[in-house]
Amino acid sequence: MWQRCGAALAPICALSVGLLLTAAPAETSSRFASASFTVDGGSARERAQIEAALAASSFNWRLLPVPVQVHVRPGAPARATPGHVWLSTELLASGRFAWAVIQDEFAHQVDFFLFDEGTRALLNAELGGESWYAAPGVPHERRGAERFASTLVWAYWPSRQNSYRPRSARDVSAALDPERFRRLLAHVLATH
Repeated sequence: MWQRCGAALAPICALSVGLLLTAAPAETSSRFASASFTVDGGSARERAQIEAALAASSFNWRLLPVPVQVHVRPGAPARATPGHVWLSTELLASGRFAWAVIQDEFAHQVDFFLFDEGTRALLNAELGGESWYAAPGVPHERRGAERFASTLVWAYWPSRQNSYRPRSARDVSAALDPERFRRLLAHVLATH
């Protein structure tokens, strides 16, 4: 491909290849491996589950500009704040079932660090959200940020083993067709 592009177009070709790699789904593993993260608490086995979950996705988690601190605690509800993810030991003990939840919480890091208000407004409209973050009276599944995270999980890990696999068009992970979502996200990330 590089030889056909010529020297003048090499940067454009490099960007195109990068976008294709970011958008390509993979069934079982990713050449991008995982985001940079550290784990506070948790066993070696629980840490391996986090790594395996991120590797199962074809999303390029290395786009995250900072290491994510993962806090593993018994009974902790899965959640994310900028630079931090909380996961329970019980969730991690469920094996592959947990992978979608882990990816979901890392998808929120993409929102926190790579999106601005304009990007969030665009994605919210495309994903059919009522508001991006929590708003009075807006259920969890109608929040754009949640629709984004769930759709990312399914679009970049389209596996029968994915616990976020949509069962109907009304499922939050089916907010947008996976291919269309990957193209939209690649465009958003390229313009950022």
